[in-house]
Amino acid sequence: MHILLVEDDRELSTRLTRSLSEAGFAVDIAYDGLSAAEMGEAQSFDAVVLDLGLPEMSGLEVLRRWRRAGINTPVLVLTARDAWPERVEGLNAGADDYLGKPFQTMEVVARLRALARRANGTGATLLRHGPLELDPSSATVTIDGRCIELTARELGVLRYLMLRTTRIVSQRELIDHIYAMDDQRESNTIEVYVARLRRKLGRETIRTIRGLGYRMG
Repeated sequence: MHILLVEDDRELSTRLTRSLSEAGFAVDIAYDGLSAAEMGEAQSFDAVVLDLGLPEMSGLEVLRRWRRAGINTPVLVLTARDAWPERVEGLNAGADDYLGKPFQTMEVVARLRALARRANGTGATLLRHGPLELDPSSATVTIDGRCIELTARELGVLRYLMLRTTRIVSQRELIDHIYAMDDQRESNTIEVYVARLRRKLGRETIRTIRGLGYRMG
């Protein structure tokens, strides 16, 4: 998952980035509302963690701007404003979930995974495709109950494809959603990860649709 974290508290953003990265997310950071608004418009993210009290532009205005522009990325609002009118205002502006400060970072991870499942039309916590099963919370993959060891990048590619089994996913889409903006991005690395997944999971697990991309077999 590719996450945009919008938080002006540098210490908190560092702590959250560490936890999200350890959970297998690619994370980009914005420290003010204007930068966040522009990043959200220029790049496709799987979810956004958005603080409301931001410099340059408030989190609520960022959210309203995205929704007016038709950007429907799931948004988890983080704020110290824990009174119910502020929660209502955030949800009415287009937020998908709400978490008051202080919070546990692992709750942020769990809520982001839930948002991603709902955004892709599934409420299931386990992803299944034939004998293949992926548990995002524990980062484990099994085939017929046999555990398969995957690297973080391999797991990211597989998870993205398993959430979209009904359609073809292009190399560019995979690159955008498993790498942060500052990561080195090369299309041939996706080919490498797919080849490794086929060796570990079986050649028919992932199909190449020539000229278009990949889909689960």
